[in-house]
Amino acid sequence: MTSQGFLDTHLLSILIFAPLAAAAVSAVLRSEQAQRIWALVATTALAALSIGLWCRFDASTHAFQFVENYSWIPSLKINYAVGLDGISVLLVLLTTLITPLCVLASWTYIKKRVKEFMIALLVMEAAMVGVFSALDTVLFFTFWEAMLIPMSLMIGVWGGPRRIYASLKFFIYTMAGSIFLLVSIIAIRLQTGSFGIQEAMGHPFSHGFQLWIFAAFFLSFAIKVPMFPFHTWLPAAHVEAPTAGSVILASVLLKMGTYGFLRFCLPMAPYATQVLAPYIIWASVIAVIYGGFTALAQGDMKKLVAYSSVAHMGFAVMGIFSLNQQGLEGATLVMINHGITTGALFIMVGILYERLHTRELDKLAGLGAKIPVFTGFFGVFCLSSLAFPGTNSFVGEFLVLAGGFKASPWAVVCVVPGVIAAAAYMYRVLQKFAYGSAENPEHHEVADLSLREIITLAPLLFGVFWVGLHPQPLLNVMKVSLAHVLEQAQRHL
Repeated sequence: MTSQGFLDTHLLSILIFAPLAAAAVSAVLRSEQAQRIWALVATTALAALSIGLWCRFDASTHAFQFVENYSWIPSLKINYAVGLDGISVLLVLLTTLITPLCVLASWTYIKKRVKEFMIALLVMEAAMVGVFSALDTVLFFTFWEAMLIPMSLMIGVWGGPRRIYASLKFFIYTMAGSIFLLVSIIAIRLQTGSFGIQEAMGHPFSHGFQLWIFAAFFLSFAIKVPMFPFHTWLPAAHVEAPTAGSVILASVLLKMGTYGFLRFCLPMAPYATQVLAPYIIWASVIAVIYGGFTALAQGDMKKLVAYSSVAHMGFAVMGIFSLNQQGLEGATLVMINHGITTGALFIMVGILYERLHTRELDKLAGLGAKIPVFTGFFGVFCLSSLAFPGTNSFVGEFLVLAGGFKASPWAVVCVVPGVIAAAAYMYRVLQKFAYGSAENPEHHEVADLSLREIITLAPLLFGVFWVGLHPQPLLNVMKVSLAHVLEQAQRHL
């Protein structure tokens, strides 16, 4: 087999295991600067390699592509099975493209145990790509759990003053959800005789069985999203995590929950989905309103962005359980857009914290006039977060509201206060930061964005306008796969 043929056949496995190989190399490097450079080179190379997924992906079929299937534990019929459809390919790309930006964002932020931090980041990348690629439930669960350890370490070792509390809370919540996930996997294996995700997606489970596995799956994924009232781990984790940890949490980890709804709940439990979808839509409305108004009350910018994630992911869940094409497409776009915009906002809050060692909005008031380049970037990402027309978030939320109106007009009417709250808290932050009258003596010494920081933020800025002005390429990739998921979810209509 030629090297090109090997690459075409095993591209997905390379993206999963190459970060582990890079972590092994990182373990033997001595210089902290060498650690940073190596992690940046490795993650950037993987990001460039992942573009091959986009170039080779056939959007005209819902069939999984880049499939590899090998027997892993024959006695239990557990396989190493991976592949991508139009949903997961976008999330894998989001993961690989965000990771090098996390390395850049940590360049000066992480000053102790740099080697261990970069190893944790690389292991995280492998686990995240594995979750979105797995076509075997045990393999999915393995990657799902593997992600937990490095993320807990990121918070617990490199986090803020209450890092141990936040790390333990994140660990306990996620482990609790994982128990329900494991029980569902075992139950499906007993019913189908297989751990294969594709086999379970088409299996005619009884209505009673569907209700039970849906409840277990839903609890596991709702904690990860996180949906109200399972969200309480998120603000603590975000506030205490280092910048890269917050970016990974917001941009990728939360999407594992909504991805689980699309991959497991809808196609495997269509009857239960149809029965429970109206209630979940209303729970999403509560999440949007709660997240919006709680964010409005925050003085800590990082906590404000964290609560905004609860609202944005509420939109994604609302779109998924609208059970129509527009809602599903909008939800998937919200997932991608939230990764771009909220990741950028966390990076920018981290930049401010590095300079002034505070995230309090009152102490940052008026700073925008001193750092105009920063303020320009920050203004665009704030407008994106509130779904200003022309930015990426507008397209996704518009489709979610259109799909939600078809499913439950009153729910869309009731979610309007949450939309207004989003505009209020982002305008409040931007107005106070850029035009506030407070005068902090330390502001005179604050430097504007460095070249490294501009390079870190530029790809995200490009994403805001590319998706906002020309979303069709993304919609084309996901359309057929989402239509197939919708068809499976409507089998009992």
